[in-house]
This record gives sequence, structure tokens and C-alpha cells, in this order.
Amino acid sequence: MSYTSGFPGAAGTATRRRLPSFRGAGPVLPAVVFVLLGMVAPLALMLRTSFDRFDPQVLIVSAFTAENYIRFVSDPFFRDVLGRTVAISAVATAICLVLGLPVAYFLARFPSAEAKSRLLLLILVPLLIGNAVRTSAWMLILNDHGVLAALLRGVGITGALGLMYSATGVTIALVSVLLPFMIITLNSVFEGIERSLEDAAESLGAGHLTVMSRVVLPLALPGILAGCVLCFTLSMNAYATPVLIGGPKFHMMAPTVYQQITEAMNWPFGAALAFVLMGMTLLLTLGLSVAVQRRYRRWTA
Repeated sequence: MSYTSGFPGAAGTATRRRLPSFRGAGPVLPAVVFVLLGMVAPLALMLRTSFDRFDPQVLIVSAFTAENYIRFVSDPFFRDVLGRTVAISAVATAICLVLGLPVAYFLARFPSAEAKSRLLLLILVPLLIGNAVRTSAWMLILNDHGVLAALLRGVGITGALGLMYSATGVTIALVSVLLPFMIITLNSVFEGIERSLEDAAESLGAGHLTVMSRVVLPLALPGILAGCVLCFTLSMNAYATPVLIGGPKFHMMAPTVYQQITEAMNWPFGAALAFVLMGMTLLLTLGLSVAVQRRYRRWTA
């Protein structure tokens, strides 16, 4: 016998409680409509365009064919462009993690709040400058007659650097752009980890490296994932840095999409390339998230 059988309204009340309430959704509706109109609708239109055909006379011929995606898969040039983009983005993200992790931890444990705020401000200053301007500065540093070459000549090292128009130069410039994002993300994560946990581990005889590897890093793993996902996504979609540092013969996905749409005027194929880039970024990000979450559960179990 049900406990609610003696109360006629009890079952109805329980059912009503299980129904979701949208009374507080009113203020959010304008933002939802804006996102739908400003992001989802253009993406849906671009997805539809990626299945159209390209004609040099009329540009877009309405159709529903996968030939643009088949062209990408069958053309080794575009496959190499995607592979190069993934490889450079992964390397740049890994370098940002290695360089940004100790800096973020140092800032999070800095004793003076005033000095810490100044240091954070110095890290944020590059973000106030446009990406194209920062990349142009790297062009002055990395070219064979630039600042770095002059410094090396001053210490007796001569010869061409070979950093401009190369994968190494693009990676260096990307790291300079992405590193502040990694530091700021990790700093907020380390600030949320109680210092008492580290003190307790040290009081039990653990060294600093053991405390970092067995206490701090496992607790910071979700934040490390967030920083890596942010840097990887920005690197996968970078445009100004590959164009200015890599030059016309260095190809990554975002400039290639731009070239197909604005120069070749092949909107269907450019839209297909954009969705390939988006899909690969989402796939790799989700794969990384699943792997990190499994490791995090294993460490915290």
C-alpha cells in the first residue's frame, strides 16, 4: 500500500514537484534568443552551405552533396594542413602548461597581495594589445636581421636564424599569445587549494616535489584541463600569427578557410573546412576531457 494513498492530493503534489519550473527563466530568455540568432543560426546556415556545390560563374549552386568533405579527405594537402594545425596547437599548449604552471603557483602563494596584483597586471598587459600588433613585434624579433639576430651577433654567433616562416617561429609567437591565458587560469585554480593541505603533507615528511605531484597537481587537474582546452582551442583557430609569422607558404586551418572564402570564393568548400576544423577541435577537446576526468577520479578515489 502506498504511503500517499490516504492523502488524495499527495500524489499530485509529488508529480508537480518533479516538473521543472521555468518561473525564473524570464531574464535569461533575451540572452538565449541572442545566442540562437547570433551563433546557432549562422552556424546552421554555414553547415547547409558546406553541402552545396561551387560554380565559378554563380559561386554557390544549391545542392545536398558531401563532395566538399570528400575533397578534404582525398586531398593530401588539406590533410597535411589539419595535421600541422593540430601538431602546432598541441606543442604550443604543452609549452604554455610547462611555463605557466610554476609562474601561476608562485603568484598564488605570493605573500604580498599588493605585489601580487601588480604582477598579475603585468601579465595581463599583453592582452590589452591587439594580436596583430604583438605578432608584428615578433616579426621584428625573429627575422634574420632583427633583435634576436643582433643579440646573437653581439656574442659572436652568426648565421641565419631560420625562425621566420617556419613552424618554430609560429609556435614561439603562439606561446607568447596564449601564455597569459594559461597563467591566469591556473592561478585562480591554485588559489582555491588550501595551503594547509600542503603544510599537512610536509609535516608528514613529504618533500616539495612530492607535495606538488601527490597533492597540488591532482587537486588542480580540472583547472589544468580548462587552461589546456582554452589554449588549444585558441591555437587551433589562430589566424594572425600563422599569416604574419608563417608567411604565404606556411598553411594552417584558419588562414586556409579564409583563403577559400575570400580569395577562391569557394564558399561551400570554405564552410566545409570550417566545420572540419570545428569538429576536430571538439573531438580532441572531448577526448582530452574524458582522459583527464578518468585520471582525476582515479587520483581522488
